[in-house]
Amino acid sequence: MPDRRRLLQGLSAGSLSLLLSTYLRQAVAAGGKPVPPGLYRIDGEVRINGQHARPGQAIGPGDAIHTGPAASAIYVVGEDAFLQRENTRVSLGEGLLKDVLRLTTGKLLSVFAKGSRRIETPTATIGIRGTGCYLEAEEKRVYFCLCYGTADVSPLAEPGRVETITTRHHDHPVYLHADQGMPMMAPASVINHSDAELILLENLVGRWPPFYGQGERY
Repeated sequence: MPDRRRLLQGLSAGSLSLLLSTYLRQAVAAGGKPVPPGLYRIDGEVRINGQHARPGQAIGPGDAIHTGPAASAIYVVGEDAFLQRENTRVSLGEGLLKDVLRLTTGKLLSVFAKGSRRIETPTATIGIRGTGCYLEAEEKRVYFCLCYGTADVSPLAEPGRVETITTRHHDHPVYLHADQGMPMMAPASVINHSDAELILLENLVGRWPPFYGQGERY
C-alpha cells in the first residue's frame, strides 16, 4: 500500500481547498478501512425523503436525496460512495430495481464497486461496471465523464443505440443531448471534478482509484 500520510501531504500542498483537505485527512486516518455506510458529510440543506438529513444517517434502497442551493453531501451506500453537489436530486432503486440510480437533476460524482449498476438520467441510460464517473444533469443535456472503467451509454433520443466507453483517466467525457437536432453524443472537456475527490471517495470504501497505480483495479 502507498504511504497514505505522504499522499495526504502531497495533495494538501496543491490546489485543494481546506475543506477537501479535511475530508481527505479523515479518510486517511481511517487506515484504509471502509467507513460505515450512511451520510459521511453534510453541508447546507440536505434532505432524505423530504426530511432534514443528519450526519451518520443510513441511506438505502428507495431513498431520495436532495441537496439545496450551496449544499453538498458525501455518503456511502454499500460499497459505493457519492459526492452530491448543490441543487441535485438522486433516488435509489429498490426491489428488482435495487441496482438502479436515478439522477433527475444536478451534479453527482460516484465510485462504484465491481458489479452492474444502471444510472438513469434525463437524456440517457448508463450501464456501469465498477467505475468512477461524474454527471451533470439538465433537462435536455447531460454531461458524463467516465473517469475510469467501462460503461454502456444508451441515448434516450436514439433508441437501440448503445456505445461502450472504456477509459483509464478521464479519457472520453461527453455531452448527451435529448434534442434530435443536436448530436446525441458530443465530445466534452473535463469539468467540475478532481482526482483528489475521487481518491477521497474510493478511500471511504477502502479502495484506491486505478489511476493512482495501487490497490484494486476495475
